[in-house]
Amino acid sequence: MSGVLPAQTPKEARPILRERGQREVFCGLTGIVWLHRKMQDAFFLVVGSRTCAHLLQSAAGVMIFAEPRFATAIIEERDLAGMADCHEELERVVERLLARRPEIRTLFLVGSCPSEVIKLDLAKAAQQLGQRHLPQTRVLSYSGSGIETTFTQGEDACLTALVPEMPELEAQSASRLLVVGALPDIVEDQFQRLFDELGFENVGFLPARAARDLPPIGAGTKILLAQPFLTETARALEGRGGEVIHAPFPFGAEGTAAWLHAAARVFGIDEMHVNRVIAPGRERAKRAIAHQREKLEGKRITFLPDSQLEIPLARFLATELGMIPVEVGTPYLNKQQLACELEQLPDTVRLSEGQHVDAQLDRVREDRPDLTVCGLGLANPLESEGLSTKWSIELVFSPIHGFDQAGDLAELFARPLRRRDVVRV
Repeated sequence: MSGVLPAQTPKEARPILRERGQREVFCGLTGIVWLHRKMQDAFFLVVGSRTCAHLLQSAAGVMIFAEPRFATAIIEERDLAGMADCHEELERVVERLLARRPEIRTLFLVGSCPSEVIKLDLAKAAQQLGQRHLPQTRVLSYSGSGIETTFTQGEDACLTALVPEMPELEAQSASRLLVVGALPDIVEDQFQRLFDELGFENVGFLPARAARDLPPIGAGTKILLAQPFLTETARALEGRGGEVIHAPFPFGAEGTAAWLHAAARVFGIDEMHVNRVIAPGRERAKRAIAHQREKLEGKRITFLPDSQLEIPLARFLATELGMIPVEVGTPYLNKQQLACELEQLPDTVRLSEGQHVDAQLDRVREDRPDLTVCGLGLANPLESEGLSTKWSIELVFSPIHGFDQAGDLAELFARPLRRRDVVRV
């Protein structure tokens, strides 16, 4: 079913098509693919089926003999039939894992559709195992289930589980900036250099590269979100006394500049100083983006709901590359968190929240955009109908934040259009 609901934005009252129907998404387990690379002393143990194991193995692209920092405790038929005590089985798996991998400092027990269907209480299991293995290993749990969630919510759930473990910010400490969202190390380093040059004295990142090195949180902590899908994490951090800085997300030259300016204003840093510091990176980004503008300017693009990156990316493409967003769909629309992005979208764009795959595909066929950004399962059928597509999951796996990645981000959208032109010739 679908309906139109009024949504107030700073720009105007803009209608939003709210849809509920058939869904086509990856599950939250996919987040482990980038989270296990980020937190190098953590391990992700999925309690799920063989399908869960195959998904992770194929998505991560690593061999088992490489000993990645994730694995699956497979629920067998005897577990589903109640012939075995799942908690005892899980305890045995964890004991063997920690004996073999003593370097693990944080162990995440990750719920899946099967573990949730049989009501396996992973929170209780994590609490009991944590009491047994602290201080050597902290044991936490979160849900990566694909039931009523999208795949980026796996990161949101993981970071939310870390918030209660963050140390309290000392009352006498100066205000602290906390950048929230998993970023590739090279991007985090670039942002850290910029924050240092801008004059920020206390900057932390969540997640940290070592899960045990959690930054402090408390009154005086200003939260700068690097990803638009961290609604529950932001709420949990606010519950610990943090305050979210409302800003566009750091995609493209102007998006990154506005993101940095928003943080600087909160900390009272002189605007002229900010402009001087970010000018070289901003100009590099503009030049890199300009190489793709000829291919993308005036092209019509539709985003089907998948990753929750859709609205910030549509803003980047419209304002910095001259593309025309026809429809921008997103699984969940947090109007407060995305207010700065929504304000910059063209008046003509059709906004939709939620999924009804058949209805959305019908609109794509009617609109015939030059490019459709969608999930893997929809890309090939649309390509067979002569429509060019872009896999939305690639935008999550690739480094796309900041000045130095702006050209690469634009290239990700230009590439399928170049491929289409080559194939047509």
